[in-house]
Amino acid sequence: DHGLVRMGIARMVEDVDDFEVIGNAKDGEQALQICRKHQPDVVLMDVKMPGIGGLEATRKLQLAHPSIKVIAVTACDDDLYPERLMKAGAMGYITKGAEVDEMITAINSVYKGTLYMSSIIAQQLALKKFGGKTDSASPFESLSERELQTTVMIVNGSKVQEIAETFCVSPKTVNTYRYRIFDKLGVSSDVELALLAVRYNILELESV
Repeated sequence: DHGLVRMGIARMVEDVDDFEVIGNAKDGEQALQICRKHQPDVVLMDVKMPGIGGLEATRKLQLAHPSIKVIAVTACDDDLYPERLMKAGAMGYITKGAEVDEMITAINSVYKGTLYMSSIIAQQLALKKFGGKTDSASPFESLSERELQTTVMIVNGSKVQEIAETFCVSPKTVNTYRYRIFDKLGVSSDVELALLAVRYNILELESV
């Protein structure tokens, strides 16, 4: 969602033979609009963005345009999002600290239909799957996919009505999600939820 980062990535990709950047977006909603209009082959999707966020944007994009390949891009190598994003339809997962060559490799791989995941993220998932040591378990692991998506929207400042329209549910249902989230995480306000989200890398600090 940061303009300078998007510009930098776009310039690096444009320098590669046979690659063309057809658009960039500041949030998930704008990304979906651009994809509907231009039908790109591959999308680099920021995991943590304002609005609906990368997880819900990926899910909506894959439902509407399953032929578009999504590579999730994250600022940190946490192990909460990768599995959920892959289930939502992403075919790749890399960190913002990846070298340009790795990003190009990831784009080429998913374009050809091959899954790609940065080695450090793959290691985190493997450790988690086989019971190895990772960082302290995140309380957000207890949330369902919809509860996590709702959490992201809440801490990004979205109102109940806006969340309800995004998920095509009633405001009452959103409030039910909110109650369950607070109960599972042991928080009592949106501020406490936001602070917990920053602590466990669910939300980048500058987005609060």
